[in-house]
Amino acid sequence: MNRWFPSSQLCSICGVIDGRKPLSVRLWACRCGAVHDRDRNAANNILAAGRAERLNACGDGVSPGLVLAPGSEAGTHREDREVLVGILDP
Repeated sequence: MNRWFPSSQLCSICGVIDGRKPLSVRLWACRCGAVHDRDRNAANNILAAGRAERLNACGDGVSPGLVLAPGSEAGTHREDREVLVGILDP
C-alpha cells in the first residue's frame, strides 16, 4: 500500500476523497450522507486496501485453503532409536 494512501480522507462507503482535514476534526460527513469517525473510517479503508492487495498478489488469495496432510506426515515424527535420559555415571 502507498505510504501516502489517504485513508482518513477517503469515504469508505462511496470512495470519494473529501480532502485534508486538521487532526482536530474527529467526525466528518461525506456528500453521500455517511458520517465518519476519522480513525474508524481510516481503519476500514486500510483493511479494504490490504484485502485488495492480498487478492491481487496471487489471484484468489495468498494463503491456500486447508489441506489434509498425507498419512505419512500427519502427527509427530517418531524415531526408532533409544534415548538416554538422566545423568550418566562417569
